[in-house]
Amino acid sequence: VQLQAFGGGLVQAGGSLRVSCAVSGFTSDYYTIGWFRQAPGKEREGVACIQNSGSVTYYADSVQGRFTVSRDNAKNTVYLQMNSLKPEDTAVYYCAADRRPKRYSNYDDPSLYHYWGQGTQVTVSS
Repeated sequence: VQLQAFGGGLVQAGGSLRVSCAVSGFTSDYYTIGWFRQAPGKEREGVACIQNSGSVTYYADSVQGRFTVSRDNAKNTVYLQMNSLKPEDTAVYYCAADRRPKRYSNYDDPSLYHYWGQGTQVTVSS
């Protein structure tokens, strides 16, 4: 079971970026996928989550209305579209998977995700 986040980069404030999470070793539509980020000196923060059905999503207040999570089960890939980026969005972004569905009360708890991928750096310049 492997997850690989990619697509990060450097973007100016107000710009957009899409990061992707490629999953292999299992069928992604059986898993809930979470996106997390970690900035230097800060704890890992839950950003977004998409349930295995793809019809239920959760977002952190800090990204609500700017970020959109989606999945393409045929490609075993989950996306995080990030618009109106701010310097405070700068972090390493990780995707994580777990077979158990999540609720809004716990989707952002890293300890509830069993599989993790390597992160991708997103840097937003002011």
